[in-house]
Amino acid sequence: MRHLTTARLLPALLISALSLSGCIPLVVGAGATGAVAAAQDRGLEQGVNDNEIAFEINRRLADKNGDLFRRVSTQVNRGRVVLIGTVARTEDRLTVVEISRKVDGVKQVIDELQVGQPLSFSENTDDTVITTKLRGEITGDSKISSINYSIDTVRGTVYLMGIAQNQSELDRVIAHARGVSGVRNVVSNVEVKSSITQQ
Repeated sequence: MRHLTTARLLPALLISALSLSGCIPLVVGAGATGAVAAAQDRGLEQGVNDNEIAFEINRRLADKNGDLFRRVSTQVNRGRVVLIGTVARTEDRLTVVEISRKVDGVKQVIDELQVGQPLSFSENTDDTVITTKLRGEITGDSKISSINYSIDTVRGTVYLMGIAQNQSELDRVIAHARGVSGVRNVVSNVEVKSSITQQ
């Protein structure tokens, strides 16, 4: 693990807060972001490293093709990258995967990209409503450590990433997701804490 310096810690903490809500922007102070990152089970330093990975993938996508940058979202947890969104061609999908794999610190790339037309305004709105409702549901559930989950929704498919305290907690999160109006499918890339400690 790389040593944290102040210069790289502060910007990464801000990105850390933004990543918690998937595609929904969130603006908070650096002190609050530090508290959020420290509270996550992956730990402060891993959270910073994950957000640096996400930032670098996004930077490379923007350099390669602005359309890819706009259409692809990334979730990163413990060096595991999930690619979410829609791209125009199969070739674009392969390009995004290849770019992501080459970023320092990436341990695994999970390709959840769809090939097709970009999301319409109404689809974007519906997906944002689903993500917001689900975030509210799991935050209000005292049996779920919601801070450890990131949520993204594309065309009614909910993508979950993070660390579950146990399988029972993950089952609750998935049940909440399936209960939200408009959800067509739930894809979990969540790791269970007990399986991580055994690795």
